[in-house]
Amino acid sequence: MLSSRQLQTVTNKQGDTIMKIGVSGASGKLGQAVLAELAARGGHEVVAISRTPDTAAGVEARHGDYDDPKSLVSAYAGLDRVLLIPSSDLTPGARSRQNKNAVEAAVAAGLKHIVYLSALGTKAATDPAMEASYWVGEQTLIAKAPAWTILRMNYYAESFADEVRMAAGPSAIFGLGESRVAFVSRNDIAAASAGALTNEGHNGAIYNLTGPKALTGQERAAIASQVTGQTIGFQVVPEEGMRAGLAGAGLPSVVIDLIIGIQSSFVKGNFDIVTGDIAKLSDKPARPLEVTLAAALSQ
Repeated sequence: MLSSRQLQTVTNKQGDTIMKIGVSGASGKLGQAVLAELAARGGHEVVAISRTPDTAAGVEARHGDYDDPKSLVSAYAGLDRVLLIPSSDLTPGARSRQNKNAVEAAVAAGLKHIVYLSALGTKAATDPAMEASYWVGEQTLIAKAPAWTILRMNYYAESFADEVRMAAGPSAIFGLGESRVAFVSRNDIAAASAGALTNEGHNGAIYNLTGPKALTGQERAAIASQVTGQTIGFQVVPEEGMRAGLAGAGLPSVVIDLIIGIQSSFVKGNFDIVTGDIAKLSDKPARPLEVTLAAALSQ
């Protein structure tokens, strides 16, 4: 069996160096989509890393827990590159700690290049601000990693589909104010991530992964109406009204705080950014919202 260092000198049929690439956070929907993209591209060895490695199929699977740094160092051992996908843990301060753990473990394991998934609008912040965990991860990465790439994501189009499902009753999508958001498909993020992992020339780059157009509240409501065949409007509500409505729907306070934080970011313009970075990294244009929304609602 070849060691990880020997693997660096092996080439595939196209003459490219074969790398051992890890996907950390592989059991989630985005992680699974990245694994599928890497499998479609071929040419490299892929390792799926998560707290539940038994969920990975067709690739080497390793146990790695963001709350257990030692397990991460072992899981990342022998890899050439790794994609770090933050967890969905909403406990205040948890993701900041986890993101720092993941970056430091990858550095300790000797990885040459770390690709980190962050969010648009990331800036200096402290917990419990929504941007804090991404900021901690980015700053740790820049300070300690020998080579790095940051992928800042716009808001998931699939998450907007959840809003549309909830809008079926009141026939309205709600916001804290008018805003513009360039919703991006999870599959487009996965394709861009795979491109950053398998190609050269991305060291030190910060990319903004967005959809093809920033849409106002009225525009996305119109798209939701078109896709569902229902009349769905857009309504601005005060924060206390939104909190009351979410609480009435039975959502826990930590989830309500997250939603309010996201909606506040919309109004601040954090997601009002459109770039061609999806196409640059994946060689495929970003999907329009109506395409992703139709696919998500059909499932």
